[in-house]
Amino acid sequence: MTRKKDGATEAARHMFDADRAARGLGIELLEIAEGSAVLRMTVTADMVNGHGIAHGGCVFLLADTAFACACNSHGPVTVAAAADIDFAASAREGDVLTAEAVQRVGFGRSGIYDVTVRRGDEVVAEFRGRSRTLRAAPD
Repeated sequence: MTRKKDGATEAARHMFDADRAARGLGIELLEIAEGSAVLRMTVTADMVNGHGIAHGGCVFLLADTAFACACNSHGPVTVAAAADIDFAASAREGDVLTAEAVQRVGFGRSGIYDVTVRRGDEVVAEFRGRSRTLRAAPD
């Protein structure tokens, strides 16, 4: 894994390490830098739906986790305000999916991030997330 050695990306790494849902699906954090992240997941038999293809919710969870890592790489606790996904291709058991998240714009406490999920060079899904940084809790 490649990562910038500063407090902001360390905060995102800590958030990822505490994410039991991501760990349960075997998601791996490959790279993190300010405003971006790359994660990987192998589609297992438990992730396949009744049509024999990867459940869209699992693909969404991979993209959402990449989004969370990218938007929390700035340091303050940041959450999703909204997100949507477009599926371009089906994934199947054994496929290795990579999600690359990139910040497009930040304004005030809000941000917009795009995540591309790929199987090799093929795009499986495009995800757009809108983030909101939480205000610090009063002491």
